[in-house]
Amino acid sequence: MKINSSYLFAGAAVIAIALWFLVNSKEASNAPPRAKTTVTVEQTVPSVVYEDRVAQTHKNSFKLFGRSEANREVDVKAKTAGLVIAAPVTEGRRVAKGTVICRQDVDARQAVLDQALAVLKSREADLNATRVLVEKGFKSAIQMDAEKAAVDGARASVKQAEIELDNVTMRAPFGGVYEKQVAEIGDYLAPGQPCGRIVDMNPLIVAIDLTESQVGFIKVGQEANIELVTGEKLSGKIRFIESKANASTRTFRTEIAVPNSKYTLKGGVTATVSIQTGTAMAHNIPSKVLTLDDAGNVGVRYLDYDDVVRFANVTVIDEDAMGVWVTGLPDTTRIITQGQDFVAVGTKTKPSLADYKAMGE
Repeated sequence: MKINSSYLFAGAAVIAIALWFLVNSKEASNAPPRAKTTVTVEQTVPSVVYEDRVAQTHKNSFKLFGRSEANREVDVKAKTAGLVIAAPVTEGRRVAKGTVICRQDVDARQAVLDQALAVLKSREADLNATRVLVEKGFKSAIQMDAEKAAVDGARASVKQAEIELDNVTMRAPFGGVYEKQVAEIGDYLAPGQPCGRIVDMNPLIVAIDLTESQVGFIKVGQEANIELVTGEKLSGKIRFIESKANASTRTFRTEIAVPNSKYTLKGGVTATVSIQTGTAMAHNIPSKVLTLDDAGNVGVRYLDYDDVVRFANVTVIDEDAMGVWVTGLPDTTRIITQGQDFVAVGTKTKPSLADYKAMGE
């Protein structure tokens, strides 16, 4: 039987393809396994710039801001009712204790006093007559005691009338400046209404507020240096420190007394106060490195010996042209001057020392 040539060609092709798959599958099975690709992500370590700082002995002082005030001021008020008929003192004048500020109309007060005096004179005459009769035995001692009581009552009425008459005159309770005239001539004043205001400016008081961290370093009697915004440079002594902190500000009102016998210093003026409180080991640092922690405490970020970021609460005790003086840092420390806002406490860093030459330029 004769085989068709087309069948022979197709069979040969099938055999060839089968042999090709067989050979390639064998090579693939003998080939070494392909290596796994490993991708390594290098962790980034933040860079910071630091400066070395060593604690130095520094005068421990507090710089505070306050205002000047009068030593005391009071409104001179009427003790009785009546029309004002005299106001002899002009505003701004210095007055001594006892100076008449206002005078009210006497009205019937003088007549009441005259009547009380007349009654007293009559009672004293009765007492003298009774005493003679008692000595002669015509009256008993009990009757004389009654006459004595009547005289005492009449004297009390005279004293009361004298006081009421004197109450129409209002006087300065202490020396000072007649700051403000409240009542004019012709005004009717009831008891308790003011006539004028007296202000005592000697000594001048400079009031400041101490924080809870400062109050323990300052005592009554300490010297304080003061500079008013008007230019005067003064010195005074602390005379009062509040024993209880203000509930809202948590500060203690403190008063400094400054001599002002000539009354040249004025009240209500802004003052800068410097108080020395001994010496302390402190660091001088740039003010820009001060920052806050999560609790709102003022402090500085620095590096420990393992280049890990740490935070120290600090207290500013002074400032100068180079920066601020603070306490609270380790004696020898590396403060972070650049990059401190981009690293958290506990972060490992790649530190570099500040280029002081470049900083100077």
